[in-house]
Amino acid sequence: MTPWKLIGLSGAMLFGARWLVQFGASRRAGRAVVPRSFWIISLCGSGLTLSYFIFSEKQDAVGVLQNLLPALTAAYSLWLELRPPRKPGLIRTSE
Repeated sequence: MTPWKLIGLSGAMLFGARWLVQFGASRRAGRAVVPRSFWIISLCGSGLTLSYFIFSEKQDAVGVLQNLLPALTAAYSLWLELRPPRKPGLIRTSE
């Protein structure tokens, strides 16, 4: 068991655990919700798994592609969560 294998396995477990977080939050709310922690855990899990596929002896392009899109999606969703809310009436429409 190499350190990189531990990093990759940790990332995979984190990425899977995000569904348990989402399940618990939805159960508490009584409806489907996606908590901010879901995106944080997704980003951390994807980051660890990506680093395994990029920097370890594995260096697998399929693994990189498989984890890159979820990482970008999680980063964007987290950015949307953290940015200041837009003020009403500032939405531009094409005329």
